[in-house]
Amino acid sequence: MNTPSGLSAKLKSLGVKVGARDVPPPDPAEKQKRIDRYGIELVVPGREIETPDGPAYVVEGVYDADYHHGHAPLHADAPLAALARWARDERMANCPRDEIVFLDTETTGLAGGTGTLPFMIGVGRFGPGGFRVAQFFMRDPADEPAVLAALDDWFAPCSMLVTFNGKAFDMPLVASRYTLHRRQLAIAAAPHLDLLPLARRLWRDRLASRALGSLEQHILGVARSGDEVPGWLIPMIYFEYLKTRDARPLRGVFYHNAMDIVAMAALLGHMAQMLADPLGFAKQHPVDLVALAKMYEEWGDHETAQQAYNRGMEHDLPAATFREAARRLSHLHRKRGEIERTLELWHEAAKRGELDAHISLAKHYEHRARDYARAEQYAVAALGVVNSPAVAPRERKRLQAELNHRLARIRRKAGNVA
Repeated sequence: MNTPSGLSAKLKSLGVKVGARDVPPPDPAEKQKRIDRYGIELVVPGREIETPDGPAYVVEGVYDADYHHGHAPLHADAPLAALARWARDERMANCPRDEIVFLDTETTGLAGGTGTLPFMIGVGRFGPGGFRVAQFFMRDPADEPAVLAALDDWFAPCSMLVTFNGKAFDMPLVASRYTLHRRQLAIAAAPHLDLLPLARRLWRDRLASRALGSLEQHILGVARSGDEVPGWLIPMIYFEYLKTRDARPLRGVFYHNAMDIVAMAALLGHMAQMLADPLGFAKQHPVDLVALAKMYEEWGDHETAQQAYNRGMEHDLPAATFREAARRLSHLHRKRGEIERTLELWHEAAKRGELDAHISLAKHYEHRARDYARAEQYAVAALGVVNSPAVAPRERKRLQAELNHRLARIRRKAGNVA
């Protein structure tokens, strides 16, 4: 976290004034000079769109068909059926790519509600000329009706919405602004894919953070340039702009917003490929394969799930991930009556010191195989694992009682056989 002095330095480096000490009263003539030299139209060139509510200012950019965001092609055309299955909205499955709109806002605060203004609404859409990004910017809060009117035309051809944390933040905020101005939000009823919950599902076992910046770095292989502005600074930069009309610090805000939109488009393609082809997609990480296997298992596609578990377990997985994959895969094999394959998994897990595998083998050799010598061997080994420092004291006490009871029963059975 930035210290106060570090925060001040960052703000000053962006051209944002800090503190009121020795600041003279605003000079209207000086303010006009700054507008003439550093107005938004000069610093971040765009164009005005005429609407019935006045002009709306928009900054546009196009990313051509060859553009890659890190190692991910922006224009990947993977099928969306698996994504639609995850989102439980089949309308997404056959949505044409050029009818998807990506949306991200920059606001005057993170609290939401009618007091929060989305002063920049960035949108992206695929088209014949490439991926087009349009950033609708409120040069003044009074521009809001015009910006919303201009967005109506942008949303008109779109039949699917993609955001990152947009269900919790961006869309409720945008919808509230439309309601406030007694306007209809054209895309309100469209299927909405929020990439954040899916990112958490796919990468919670591999990445400490599933924030968009973290996914860009670790999944897409992108490091943003020095133009990047931290999100928590953006409200201060906008308020300072309203006071001074010096738009230079806003360059980084436009860059931040555009990269968020481009990252969402690249991430959508990457996720769609992962889910559509979990066994063939070349960029699969073994931990990600296990995450995908769990999803396919829940969908009832046990064949794909088994193959994905096996593919992931061919690599050196973290202990917790291996343990879960082995448990789930052995359960699938047991459901299909594949006892020998189940035993292979338990033996492999037991070699790694996995407690569940030792207990499962002790149960198998006691009840199914009636090989009491091997049942005793695995019960004793399970007690050894339980007595290690890795097991919490309260859990250790419970497991010791259960295993000692099992061991006594196995030895009685062995004695009766003898």
